[in-house]
Amino acid sequence: MQLWEKLHLSKKQLAIAAAVIAAGLVYHFAAAVLNKPQPVAAVPYVRTVTAGTHSTQNYLVYPGEVRGRYESNLAFQVSGKIISRNVNLGDTVHAGDVLMQIDPRDVDENVNAARAGLASANANFLLASDNEKRYRSLLASGAVSQAVYDQYNTQLKAAQSTLEQAEAQLAAALNQLDYTRLVANNDGVISSITGEIGQVAAAGTPVATLVREGEKEVRIYIPENNLASISPGQTAEITFWALPDITVSGHIREIAPMADPVTRTYQVCVAIDNMPPQVQLGMTAKVHFNDGSESLIILPKAAIYQTGDTPQVWIVKNNRVELVPVEIAGYENNSIIIKSGIANGDVIVTGGAAKLTPGQQVRLEGDAQ
Repeated sequence: MQLWEKLHLSKKQLAIAAAVIAAGLVYHFAAAVLNKPQPVAAVPYVRTVTAGTHSTQNYLVYPGEVRGRYESNLAFQVSGKIISRNVNLGDTVHAGDVLMQIDPRDVDENVNAARAGLASANANFLLASDNEKRYRSLLASGAVSQAVYDQYNTQLKAAQSTLEQAEAQLAAALNQLDYTRLVANNDGVISSITGEIGQVAAAGTPVATLVREGEKEVRIYIPENNLASISPGQTAEITFWALPDITVSGHIREIAPMADPVTRTYQVCVAIDNMPPQVQLGMTAKVHFNDGSESLIILPKAAIYQTGDTPQVWIVKNNRVELVPVEIAGYENNSIIIKSGIANGDVIVTGGAAKLTPGQQVRLEGDAQ
């Protein structure tokens, strides 16, 4: 006996039951698929900067060195072997301090000879003076003639001239002795030393440099094709390689009237209005001159997005990005100078640009948050 006959079920009833079971399975399967949570598209974060936060006025930039406005190259006025050096590089000295000394023995002998010559001249002068007095009395009494007296009077004048000559020679010899000591002519700092103990120094050859205490300046060298863009009194901004957080103002104090014969550049002295105490002699500096042209925008190099020949940047407007072509004017360290294509106030993407698409929604962080 068939199973459905045992269960007293007809074929029609079995078909209906199978259809109900199948419909239930389809319903549960469809419900599981339709109720599955759909993934939500993530809105990416991007780092940004605001155009105009950093800009340049088309500065002409020249490297330079911090120097003292008044520098003296010190040299002995007589030749000789250096026997002592009392200063080192960077020492602070005062006017009158003895910096070096050369062997004075030869000069001492000249002084002794001059003193002996003065003593001899003085003795001859005294003798000639006594003779003149005696013969003047004899002339008054008529014991000698006028011619005899004139002879002794002439000897007195000659002895007086010889005495004055001997005094001058002794003074010169004493000056030479004084020149064996190199003396600081002002308060200041020793910036260089070329003379050492044992060295034979020639008269007039610099052996030390003294930077006078007081005003400092920056010396730069400008090529002749840029000379027309600067003038005495023109203002400038000065930065220092060792002090990146310090920017000071200054002005052109002096422009050399002739170019250096080797480099063909002109030395320019830039006075600093308020010299920070951290700035030391010899530091490397950069002097920026405004050439009077329009302001240009500076962006980080990461802001440039380039897939072809045209550089572009992503601009954020209403939390959506647009790709805009730009014209690059130049490069400065890790930054790019933009000539055109964006305006001050535009929000530029600097991080996360690689996966962006035009019109995509983004969330901001950094400067534009």
